[in-house]
Amino acid sequence: MQDAMVIRHEVFVQEQNVPTELELDAEDQHCIHALAYDENGVAIGTGRLLPNAHIGRLAVRAPYRGRGVGSQLLTALVDEARRQHYLEVVLAAQLHALAFYTAHGFVAEGGTYLDAGIEHVTMRHLLTV
Repeated sequence: MQDAMVIRHEVFVQEQNVPTELELDAEDQHCIHALAYDENGVAIGTGRLLPNAHIGRLAVRAPYRGRGVGSQLLTALVDEARRQHYLEVVLAAQLHALAFYTAHGFVAEGGTYLDAGIEHVTMRHLLTV
């Protein structure tokens, strides 16, 4: 869990200027967390699945982006949602990541909105067995 927090602080707080008090929440204790490590055991990416079938806090350290780490994390979280028998998963995508999530079967719905000062759109992915 500490590895996830370090990555999230680096990506969301330091890079994207999200206030720490918005990044931290009480949901972590109820989530299933996914973590990715490099060949040296260094934590490089994270994400979480909430009990309400919401995927969130997907983050990959800058030097490791574009290498499929985010895809592996997202796939692991979606697979876990299937194991939990969820019918769908939902997430709040930052606008720059729309193409990434669309490529993984997510569909945008509704308009954009600000969360922590960053434009987001709700995306949904219906799950099949």
